[in-house]
Amino acid sequence: MHGYRRDAERGIKMTRRLTLSKRGIPCLWEKGGGCSNTGEATLIAAPDGAPKRAIYVRRFGSLANEEHALIPIELGDLVVEAIHHREDFTIKISQITSIHDEAELSALHVFDMGEWDTEPPPQFASLIEAAQDKATCYHCREPHYIT
Repeated sequence: MHGYRRDAERGIKMTRRLTLSKRGIPCLWEKGGGCSNTGEATLIAAPDGAPKRAIYVRRFGSLANEEHALIPIELGDLVVEAIHHREDFTIKISQITSIHDEAELSALHVFDMGEWDTEPPPQFASLIEAAQDKATCYHCREPHYIT
């Protein structure tokens, strides 16, 4: 699931398990949704914050707050993780720095306790809004940030 390890030069690195497409393309899932008072979301974006094209969108089976869109990833892509309790959000914007057996991420911007550690660029505004929308979307059954 989620792994952490310390890199002596660059601080803490996070890892995410990859899903390989049928053609062997490394991918991550857009996933998540909200419940009554809590929720979480994981979105994938291009390095400039733009939505990416999904190679598969789930339409059947158990969809509520699950995996919704399979998105191919490349070095430099962004992974946004948002969680909330009664809309008190923690948002982490990370960049993919390595792709091997897992995707290795480095945090760029973290929103916690009402403020950003470093202000994200203005072009990330729609990405951040989409992450908050997905995390508060009650029993979410569809992707929120794909082309």
